[in-house]
Amino acid sequence: MGSFVPAIGEKRMSKGQSGAEQRLVTPGEALGSSSGLRNGSGVIEKEGQFYSTKLGYLHSHNQTISVTPSNSSYMPQSGDFIIGYVVEARSNLWFLQINGPFQGLLPMSLAPWKVEFGESRKHLDIGDAVFARVQEVDESHNVVLTMKGVGLRRISEGAIDSLPAHLIGAFLGKQNANIIKLRDATNARIIATDNGKIWFDGDVDSMRNVRTLIATFKQCIHSDELQSLIDKL
Repeated sequence: MGSFVPAIGEKRMSKGQSGAEQRLVTPGEALGSSSGLRNGSGVIEKEGQFYSTKLGYLHSHNQTISVTPSNSSYMPQSGDFIIGYVVEARSNLWFLQINGPFQGLLPMSLAPWKVEFGESRKHLDIGDAVFARVQEVDESHNVVLTMKGVGLRRISEGAIDSLPAHLIGAFLGKQNANIIKLRDATNARIIATDNGKIWFDGDVDSMRNVRTLIATFKQCIHSDELQSLIDKL
């Protein structure tokens, strides 16, 4: 397959207006009258006026005003499918960086191998990447991970890139329609995870095509903008 060039414009969308710049707003900033409009994420209504509750970009879609955070962070939840990187190995567990405010803990008992005490680094070493799931998140923000389950494994091939966590839903699409389209367009295997990581594998051209698309998608501020780009492929 030859080099893939996505059919997209060079300018970002902004509230449907060509060439307009998106408005950056701060918490507590007045956004205007709420008359005839609905408030979405990041926006509250008070005495007929909208106010922002986040630092981010103002967005209007289908009569709904929302604010997309300028820097979204992944917040782990039980059951999430994630990619993590080993940052520390101890005698009976591993610590993983999971693209969020807290590290993940992978105990030996939840690893897919029979691990003898003190031999954790024989199975996973510093810098290794894995597919895992969030087993639980307790009240102290301890994030316990598991690698016991279908598809959970050490990653030994392919490449990993990322998108802001709030764009992963649009990247996948309804019933995974978008990611299926992206796989067909790039001729690559692609897996997206809840913590914003994207694994992909294929031949040289396929890998280059995926990297090109992800680099373009990273410029998106909100999911509607990413969806528009995918629709144009």
